[in-house]
Parts: sequence; C-alpha cells; structure tokens
Amino acid sequence: MLTPLRQFSFLALFVTATVVTPSPALRQAAEQAHILVGAAVRPSLFSEAAYSVTLAREFNMIEAEDGMKWWVVRRNEGTFDFRAGDEVVRFGQAHDMKVRGHCLVWDRDNPEWLVHGNFTPDRLSQLLREHITTVMKHYAGQVFAWDVVNEALDDKGRVKDSLWYNHPGIGLSDKGAAYVEQAFRWAHEADPQALLFYNEAEGEGLNRKSDAIYALVKDFKRRGIPFDGVGLQLHISQLDLDTTAIAANIARLTALGVQVHITELDVSLPVDSSGTPRSDDLLRQAAVYRAVVGACLQNPGCTAIQTWGFTDKYSWIGSHSHGTRGAALPFDRTYKPKPAYDAMFEELSRKRDRH
Repeated sequence: MLTPLRQFSFLALFVTATVVTPSPALRQAAEQAHILVGAAVRPSLFSEAAYSVTLAREFNMIEAEDGMKWWVVRRNEGTFDFRAGDEVVRFGQAHDMKVRGHCLVWDRDNPEWLVHGNFTPDRLSQLLREHITTVMKHYAGQVFAWDVVNEALDDKGRVKDSLWYNHPGIGLSDKGAAYVEQAFRWAHEADPQALLFYNEAEGEGLNRKSDAIYALVKDFKRRGIPFDGVGLQLHISQLDLDTTAIAANIARLTALGVQVHITELDVSLPVDSSGTPRSDDLLRQAAVYRAVVGACLQNPGCTAIQTWGFTDKYSWIGSHSHGTRGAALPFDRTYKPKPAYDAMFEELSRKRDRH
C-alpha cells in the first residue's frame, strides 16, 4: 500500500502528464530571461488538481508557506517532523523546480514549548544551533537557498525585542545584531553550499528600515560573515507604490555583492462582501506587478521573483484583513490568469527578447 506521500507523488505526476499544458507560461518566459519565478505553497493542497497543475506549469521555484517553520517542524522539544517540508521538496523535484527554505529564525510562529519554556540564554542558544543544524542538514542538496533570519528589525531599523534577541535571547543582546550574525555562521556550517538570505518586510524602498538592512549587509560583507542575499517581501497594499525607490534599493544592495530575491509578493485590493475587487483596481494592480518585476529585471543581481501563494482561492490576505481586502495574486479563485499575470508575463518576455 502506498504511503500518503507516495500517493501524492504519483498523483501529481499523473495529473501533470494528463492535463493539456497551456502555452506560453510564466516559467518559460522566466527561464528564457534567466530568472527564477516562484510561489509559496501549502502541501495540503497538492491533491487539488488545479492547484498542482497550475503550480507545476507556471513556476520554476517553490517555497513552503509554513511547512519548514519551527511550529511545524518541531512541535515538541525532542522531535523533528519533516513531513510537510518533504512534500514540498518532493513536488519541486518531480517538476524540476528549485526549492527555497523559509525560515529558520523568527520571533513569530514558534511553538508554545519554546516560547514559554523559560530557557536560559545558554540553553536557548543550544536549541537554536541544534535546530538550524538539524533542519539544514536534512535538506542539504535539496534546498538551494534559505531565509536564515526573518524580520529581525523594527520600522526604525532597530533590532526588535524577541525571543532570540533579548527575551531572554541567546546571550548576545548587548551586541546589536550579533544574534543574526551567529545564526548565519551556524547555517553556513550546517550546509556550506546553501545560499543564505536575510528576509525582511517593508524594507523594499528607501527608508529607515532599508537603510538599516543595507548597513547590516555592508557590515557582514566587510567582516566576511557568510551571507549571500536579501529577501524583500513586498506585501503591497498601496497602488501608488514607488518602484523607482525599490529599483534603487535593489541596486545598492547588489552593489555590495549579494543577491536580491523578491520573496513574498502580493498586491491586495479592496473587495466587496463576495471578495470581488473593482475592475479598474485590477488594472492598477497589474501595473504594480509590472513595475515590481521590471525593477527586479533591471538588475542582474535580482535573481528571483516569488509570490506569496499564486491563486486568490488560497491567500492569507482575506483572513488577515477580516474580508475587507483580497484578490492579491496573479490567478483568481478559479485559477484564471488576471491582468497581473499578463503584466508579469509581458515584462519577463521583454527581458527574454532582449537576450
């Protein structure tokens, strides 16, 4: 009898083989433009044919929304559970997709036993090192890049109060971002081949937070800390986005010798009680998607563009906004491409055609 994971593998391959593949698709345009285009996913949805077929057809990179986070991987102190993350890796391998890891260190989405364990800094340091080492070694050779640390800075660019920094922290709370540095050192020791990223929200343009990210990267590179890139999340809720500032920020980061990945792109819209946006807002949304993709493509150091999900049927925006916003992704709830999808494809094709 097949295990659930084996059943999934056969199902995904069967569905992909028997559904007619529309042409062209985002992944073809992206591959010809020499860039990765990805989506964050939920492995529990792989059994839905439209979900798995669209995902495999359109993207050449994949990342678990939650399946590799602490609360999933390590629900109790003594046990690691890699089943959800392994499903994501299996899907990626079956469909020739790069697999991105998210995330090893964050002040949120940690299990209760960890948050309320009253651990000493020394014990917390041991737990963090053990976690980073065990997870990265498990996925060595399968996950090409990791968000090692996620959202360590506040809106003013200061290191945030957190479990890992100073509540109680891992023993480095008097040394600024030293806990971030330590996490990167441990990550490199665990898998020297993986690309190591710092991932951050609301630091995509030019502001106090992005200045702090820039200073952090510059310092790490100057001192030889193992560090390969910055993830810019880009959860966008304003349709008057300053993409010129985003392009400038990408340029200054890559000038330091690191890559930039756009990691969590979505553009939320006001919606009515049935979750439907205005048609003119869909066109404005498409313009934002086009501009963001264009900002990345301007710089060869921006090497991946990833959306946080890909269909409006499954997006965090609706629950987060209590139903007032939504329709944030390139495919609608029936997996029909939206104007945002067309804008992404056209922008990637222009880059492709220049090669």
